[in-house]
Amino acid sequence: MNIPRLKPTVLGLIGLLTLPSISLAATGPVDSGATAWILTSTALVMFMTLPGLALFYGGLVGSKNVLSVLMQCFAITAVVSVLWMVGLYSLAFTEGNAFIGGLSKVFLSGVTPDSTSGILPEGAFIMFQMTFAIITPALVIGAFAERVKFSAMLVFSILWTCVVYAPVAHWVWGGGWLQQMGLLDYAGGTVVHVTAGVAALVSALVVGKRRGFPRTITPPHNMTMTVTGAGMLWVGWFGFNGGSALNADGHASMAILATHLSAAAGALTWMFLEWRQFGKPSVLGIVTGMVAGLGTITPASGFVGPGGALVIGVMAGFVCFNATQWIKLKLKIDDSLDVFPVHGVGGIIGTLLVGIFSATTLGPFSGWGFADGITTMAHQFGVQALGVLATGAYTAVWTWVLLKLVGRWLGLRVDEESEVVGLDITEHEEKGYNL
Repeated sequence: MNIPRLKPTVLGLIGLLTLPSISLAATGPVDSGATAWILTSTALVMFMTLPGLALFYGGLVGSKNVLSVLMQCFAITAVVSVLWMVGLYSLAFTEGNAFIGGLSKVFLSGVTPDSTSGILPEGAFIMFQMTFAIITPALVIGAFAERVKFSAMLVFSILWTCVVYAPVAHWVWGGGWLQQMGLLDYAGGTVVHVTAGVAALVSALVVGKRRGFPRTITPPHNMTMTVTGAGMLWVGWFGFNGGSALNADGHASMAILATHLSAAAGALTWMFLEWRQFGKPSVLGIVTGMVAGLGTITPASGFVGPGGALVIGVMAGFVCFNATQWIKLKLKIDDSLDVFPVHGVGGIIGTLLVGIFSATTLGPFSGWGFADGITTMAHQFGVQALGVLATGAYTAVWTWVLLKLVGRWLGLRVDEESEVVGLDITEHEEKGYNL
């Protein structure tokens, strides 16, 4: 989010625990143009999950599991929406301390048509932020697709959104300690992609491999569905990044331009790498490269220029392509839909590259400057690295703990027979296709 930058502050542990955060709620005139853009962006980001991500993931799994993926995306959308209203918005974006917000907006208490957040109606800001909270746990399900119980997935997603997403959102966007240090994360490199990617990697390790991995895994059953979902993600990402300007202005325009260039560069880079290595370019490759480019530019989109965005997109395609091959073929980790190598690795390198390409001294590759009070590339890069390490480590520990708790309570995996039959029948008593 394009929240006002704060000067870096050296804080002791006691100070971090007691320092009040910055409240986004304010009283002031509402800008109708900005409001219209944020309402549009909200619809675009919601469109990314339903139907975009649902179709993208749904096409990548086997036909016997397509409904299970669609159901998981729908259920997460519904339950996170309610959680956001009940208390997560308050914990993420109201005054509290450097680590977590307060309870002043539980059940959205005090939110009326006249309450504002900056130049926006507070309701518009709440809804926009809710769509980010929705898509983040939805990304994680790609790591354990085709083998986890629906009940376990739902309970884990609820707990994870409360324990991981809301606190990290507060750290980075709600006035928390990383924002105070000057971390630049325009639209979710750490909050969305590092958290989802790291959670995906831990989930794949804890849940274990699919039956027959890697030799007898069913290939994507409907690439047309996947490409359709990918196209929706590309378009929706304009709201994801452009809306994070929280205004309809030049910054939003440049964020969208950077987003588009990075996506295009990522898609082409992945396509050519695959073409060279395997002899033919695949449709799956070009759409995956596009998603890598989008995820990697996300933290940088409002801070870098078109030249920097192009370089970031090329690096996204190259690094994420090789990370995918390494994790699946070398480490033999069954992250079913490549969430960590695409979103996690992309979020990491994108967040780090903000520290470089936001500099104003790189000629045609210059950005718009460092955080307030930060004057050197080395300093900004160090803050970015700390943000990655802190959010990654916090996410890894809590994801492991939550998976173990849910596993003891409900059991994580379906049995072998259910995995063979498919989750559509065994978990929902339905079929995606009646042929």
